[in-house]
Amino acid sequence: MSQQILQVDQAMLETTLDRMVRRSVEETLNAMLDAEADEITGAARYERSGDRKAYRAGHYKRDLTVKAGKMSLKVPKLKGAVFESAVIERYRRREESVEEALIDMYLAGVSTRQVDDVSQLLWGDRMPSQTLSDKLKRIYADI
Repeated sequence: MSQQILQVDQAMLETTLDRMVRRSVEETLNAMLDAEADEITGAARYERSGDRKAYRAGHYKRDLTVKAGKMSLKVPKLKGAVFESAVIERYRRREESVEEALIDMYLAGVSTRQVDDVSQLLWGDRMPSQTLSDKLKRIYADI
């Protein structure tokens, strides 16, 4: 009787799962941003309404680095109102946990250049050394 042994390529499985998670989170965040735009404008996209407070004027792309990697968000632009999102802060490029991990590495004695290299490997995005230095100055001031 022959027995088949199932072999799993762990690295391929992890990258596939990361890609699926990243895509799912990206779609969810984009839907949340659209819902916030609908709420601010007082009408859904392409909806005609007398209670409309603002109009959509397209969107712009914003890259956001999270634990699962880099994702591209479509942030709505509005005419007649300012789009303030509760989903992501204005000008935010990295999730806070990513920034905290980078700062923890630096505080553990890893050089700025190595922190930059590690961030490139882990998240596919580099943190400029000046940005890291500025964040560390704020942390040292708090301490």
